[in-house]
Amino acid sequence: MKKFFILLVLCFSSSLFAANKVLVNTSMGKITLELYQKRAPKTVANFLDYVHRDGYKGTIFHRVIKGFMIQGGGFLINGQKVHINGPIQNEARNGISNLRGTIVMARTNDPNSANRQFFINEKDNKYLDAQGTNSGYAVFGKVTKGMDVVDKIAAVKTDPSYKPTTDVVINSIRLLK
Repeated sequence: MKKFFILLVLCFSSSLFAANKVLVNTSMGKITLELYQKRAPKTVANFLDYVHRDGYKGTIFHRVIKGFMIQGGGFLINGQKVHINGPIQNEARNGISNLRGTIVMARTNDPNSANRQFFINEKDNKYLDAQGTNSGYAVFGKVTKGMDVVDKIAAVKTDPSYKPTTDVVINSIRLLK
């Protein structure tokens, strides 16, 4: 009986402590994300490190391109860059495609330069997948609720550099149980 109880605890403990869903509360509504911890462990761990430290609070979606994606997490309302951890390894070769509603690490031309900024694909963007010599962009989760909010954000008016003319604020990102 004792062995059965220990086995039961071990089976359920991984699901109890696995942070696989987060709620993104924005100034335009709420978005629920499922994170792919097994397929992109370093990326999810990095993202959750910022979540645990309330590191996305008060940041904005600073780059919004209708018919492509919404990008945020790196700048405050006043345009100031926020603190970043070091860059992480690109996990784009995890077999997950850049489809509508997926959350993805933003990066520079250096494939291993992602740190805290992320974007949500508003449409299928398979050309961002890792293929051949293309390093790709690492998908680490998907929207499970609130795609209508993503579409509302994608429809905001932007300036020529794709920055929204009215700030779209990330009020918080928190783990869901």
